[in-house]
Amino acid sequence: MVNHVDISNSQLFKKLLRKEIYFGGNKNLEIYGKLNCASGKRMKRKNRAFFASKKEAVQNGFRPCGHCMKKEYKKWKDGFIQ
Repeated sequence: MVNHVDISNSQLFKKLLRKEIYFGGNKNLEIYGKLNCASGKRMKRKNRAFFASKKEAVQNGFRPCGHCMKKEYKKWKDGFIQ
């Protein structure tokens, strides 16, 4: 997990180019989703974290976004994902 406040914009851009980051999450709500999610784009920088994989997000206690990850969210809601 990489906190947005801990890296500069240029470092973030490099990580995106190297495909080291695939998902973003809200630390307060503990929700992760796709980087192009409209809900995720609205969050404040201090609340944003980045993940290399779904597994990493789940290991950090985050749940799937109900907007951009509907299938994963339904599985989580039904108790199939921890």
